[in-house]
Formats: sequence, C-alpha cells, structure tokens
Amino acid sequence: MKRQQTGFTLIEIAIVLVIIGLLLGGVLKGQALIDSAKVKKLAEDFRNVPVFVFSYQDKFRALPGDDTSVATHLSGATAATTPASSQGNGAINGNWNSGTATDESFLFWQHVRLAGLTQGATSTAATNYLPKNTLGGALGISAATPITGLKGAHFICSDAIPGKFATELDVALDDGNTSTGGMMTAALGTGGAAIAAPVAETTYLVCMGF
Repeated sequence: MKRQQTGFTLIEIAIVLVIIGLLLGGVLKGQALIDSAKVKKLAEDFRNVPVFVFSYQDKFRALPGDDTSVATHLSGATAATTPASSQGNGAINGNWNSGTATDESFLFWQHVRLAGLTQGATSTAATNYLPKNTLGGALGISAATPITGLKGAHFICSDAIPGKFATELDVALDDGNTSTGGMMTAALGTGGAAIAAPVAETTYLVCMGF
C-alpha cells in the first residue's frame, strides 16, 4: 500500500516564506511612513514658531510674551510680570518649558493664539494650554540659551524626541550634526552639552536657535 504523503512540499514552504516576507516588508514600510510623518510634524513646529514671532512683531511692534501693551492689543490677554523687570526688553524671557503662568515664555502661547496666529487654548488655566509636540513632549520658546554653544536670539525647544528622529530633524533643518550648527540635541531637561551621536531609541531635548 502506498503511504500517503504528509507535511508541506518545498514549493508550498517557499510560497509561505514569500508571503511572510511581503507582510513583513509591508509592516516595515508602514512603520517607516509613520515615522516620516512624525518627523515632518516635529519639523513643522520648528518652522512655525519663528513665523508666529515675526508675524506678531510686524503687527504689534512687540514680541509675544514680552508685549507690555498686550491687553490693549488683544482682548482678554494677560501681560507677563516675570521674570522680574524683563518685560518690553525685546526678549521672550523665562524657561522654554516654564509652567509659571506669569512668565513671558508661558504667556507667549496665549498671545499668539489670541492674535490668530495659531490655534489652542487661550486660558492659562486650561489643562491643554501648554502645547505638545506630536510625540507628547513639551514644546516651548525662550531667549535663554538651552544648550551650551547654541546661537540665536531665541530658541525653540521640543523634548521627548527619540535620537533617530533628532538626527533626521537635524538633516532636514540644519547641518546634519546634532552637536553643531543652529539645531542641537541634548539630554532631557534645561541646559547641558550637545550630543553628537544620539542613541536611536533614547529620548532627548532638541532646540533650534533663530
């Protein structure tokens, strides 16, 4: 009696392997597209914030956050009172990630939103008042140098950014080196030295001067 063949033939195994390869390729390609979209969104933040500053300045001859006449310029706006004696000096003072409701860098967002330059909550008491980047990290601006050696009058900072994205951002917006130029990467927090080779999956602070 002829024994019935069991198991898979080489052709069947080859077909299965091809299908698995196609599925894996599709998953990897899909993830690459998702990552690319995130980097583009992060880059938009760095490009847009200077536009807010210059547009506000053109309209009111003052800087958002630093504007001493903001209550006259914009209905419902709050004038900053801290850092002490820094209002109207042509600089947006306070930490880039300040949570102090009287700081210039904190009130920057209220002023640009009330001016119609971007969307978002205008009440400083709102839980969603402070903006987040597409990864859920903090986004902010300050005249205080956040990373050693970074040049500029003001600095846009965004944190919780994986090293692989930080590198891609630097290639897209600067010189491709995360420790030199107008955009730098550093450890999370405020201040510190730039990092030349960020680890792909470790999260960092990325700042750009303008």
